[in-house]
Amino acid sequence: MSLRALIDNERVPKHIAIIMDGNGRWAQEQGQDRLFGHFHGVASVRDIVEGSAELGVKYLTLYAFSTENWDRPEQEVTGLMELLVETIRKEVPILNKNNIRLHVIGELGMLPDHATIALQEAFDLTAQNTGLNLVLALSYSSRWELVSAVKKIAEDVKTDKLDPSAITQDTLQQYLSTSEFPDPELMIRTSGEYRISNFLLYQLAYAELYFTQTRWPDFRKENLYEAILDFQKRERRFGKTSSQIIEGLTNN
Repeated sequence: MSLRALIDNERVPKHIAIIMDGNGRWAQEQGQDRLFGHFHGVASVRDIVEGSAELGVKYLTLYAFSTENWDRPEQEVTGLMELLVETIRKEVPILNKNNIRLHVIGELGMLPDHATIALQEAFDLTAQNTGLNLVLALSYSSRWELVSAVKKIAEDVKTDKLDPSAITQDTLQQYLSTSEFPDPELMIRTSGEYRISNFLLYQLAYAELYFTQTRWPDFRKENLYEAILDFQKRERRFGKTSSQIIEGLTNN
């Protein structure tokens, strides 16, 4: 029996974020180069996007390429950019068929022109879709995002568009690249690493973290279901006590 049948549909996370780790190591274990792993990781992306949409997840953020990844060997970076463009153009009809809208967060000015063009085409073609919001974190790092937000806030203070005494947590949130999206409730990292690697540092403040040994190219819907079931066993207290949570549920 699939684990899907055990999931409480009323308690599926609204927003899931995933660090798709392990492509390179998976390829090396197969005796192949790292790009072989990235190529096979695309099938996992397709499967998890489909599974998330079927479950009614509203937002799925995938950490596809960090700003630090630009320091990888030139051949791997070039291959990744080519794979990105090829995949996006190939997947847009599938996204539209499944009512999925594409978004991207990150320092997009660092991307090659052909990647930027392909992304813009995908944005335009999926803009009217109202189902799952698929957010790709490309050329992204949370420290870059926070520095960028602080600079924008400083500029608005300088030009009297913003009163410093009025700045709150909500103000900062509005200047982040994720301002359109709710914070993730569940963050999944594959391949056995136990860190968040400069990913959504501000937004993950109250997310439940789930780590699995499974390499990303082997991660499929059943692995996603397992992570969601683990999430549904947890008590989300947001600083309150268990008794306060139970009392609030009872009063409602």
